[in-house]
Amino acid sequence: MSASFASALQAAREAAAAQHYPQGALYVVATPIGNLADITLRALHVLQLADTIACEDTRHTQTLLRAYGIDRPNGQLIALHQHNEAQAAQAVVERLRQGQRVAYASDAGTPGVSDPGARLAAAVQAAGLPLVPLPGASSVTAALSVAGAWAPGAQAGGFVFMGFLPTKAGERQAAAQRIAAEPAAVVLLEAPHRIEDLARALAPLGERPVTLGRELTKQFEEIATLPAHAIPAWLAAQPQRTRGEFVVVVHPAPPPAHGEEDGLRVLQLLLAELPVKTAVRLAAGITGAPRNGLYDAALRMQRGDAGGDAGEP
Repeated sequence: MSASFASALQAAREAAAAQHYPQGALYVVATPIGNLADITLRALHVLQLADTIACEDTRHTQTLLRAYGIDRPNGQLIALHQHNEAQAAQAVVERLRQGQRVAYASDAGTPGVSDPGARLAAAVQAAGLPLVPLPGASSVTAALSVAGAWAPGAQAGGFVFMGFLPTKAGERQAAAQRIAAEPAAVVLLEAPHRIEDLARALAPLGERPVTLGRELTKQFEEIATLPAHAIPAWLAAQPQRTRGEFVVVVHPAPPPAHGEEDGLRVLQLLLAELPVKTAVRLAAGITGAPRNGLYDAALRMQRGDAGGDAGEP
């Protein structure tokens, strides 16, 4: 352990120890996604405090703990991964019922987000026992923060997290079609041995921008934004680009371009069945035409047909 991490442990005790940490609770601990410095003071404190640490991989977590100068006997670590999560979760529940503080850490990032942990959390909830989240490093939010995933005039906000796409070609292609139809930003995760398959699946999105985050927070971090059709060539340009873990952000789809004639045509059809305010709102949403212009057009249409005043939009 370096002197800097010795200072971090002291800082963790001073900053986090004042909080109440109930016994018989599961502490879900986010760990770094690559850079060891991306650990929170509260995570360091809880990893020292816990009676048991459940781990996706006990060897990996033990290495992580030792890097921070936290020495835990192997007997205080239990394995909980995708292949044994159901039965291991019950073992954790029993320890919680005994009054132990149990911390759970996956290999990197936040448990339960494309990592084991969701079934564990569900089992603890079902047992009526408390859970305490300890947020930290996230590849998803790290990628989104630098992607600039915004499209002028796009109706949808936020993002959709899809994680890893299916490995079978047909299922992966179906997932890619769902991405194409999704107006909001879509965040994907991918392993190095499948990134070229993902690139080919996304290529039909054409000019839709995609941000690739490779080896985020690590020494050889690389971030690039390019049209979807250009991803295969970008990967092929340098062999090392197919190495390392990826976070992929498919940017929001731009709204479809509609002319004024489309807006007026839809508005006229809607006015035959709906009040002016509703017809204007729906016509604007369907065609992307400016609402103020449609409202003025609706007033003209009504004056021509009935001579009335429709009120404010």
